[in-house]
Amino acid sequence: MSDVDAVIERATFDDAGLLPAIIQQWDTKEVLMLGYMNAEALRRTLTEGRVTFWSRSRQEFWRKGDTSGNVQYVKGAALDCDDDTLLVQVDQIGAACHTGARRCFDVDPLDPVIGDPVVGSPTT
Repeated sequence: MSDVDAVIERATFDDAGLLPAIIQQWDTKEVLMLGYMNAEALRRTLTEGRVTFWSRSRQEFWRKGDTSGNVQYVKGAALDCDDDTLLVQVDQIGAACHTGARRCFDVDPLDPVIGDPVVGSPTT
């Protein structure tokens, strides 16, 4: 069994056979996006140096940047402590979001109540 096979064996995929993958810019630590991988997309990501996802809507593989030019080059990867979420550190070329935004999380910022760790309650 190769190291990649061992990682795939260890990963916990959901009932649809998917693993959430958080994509992070390797040097700035910006969280860019979230995508999903099946076992083959994970294998491709770990062995080809480019991020590959499984499209839940189109039911096909897609490699970030093949049509947009906004490529994600793999710089590192780690499973979380439960082996059910993947963090992929990348060098993002261009926008990560399909809307053209740098990060998917720039598109709809929310206004949550901010907690205060000193008093243990929200600040006003």
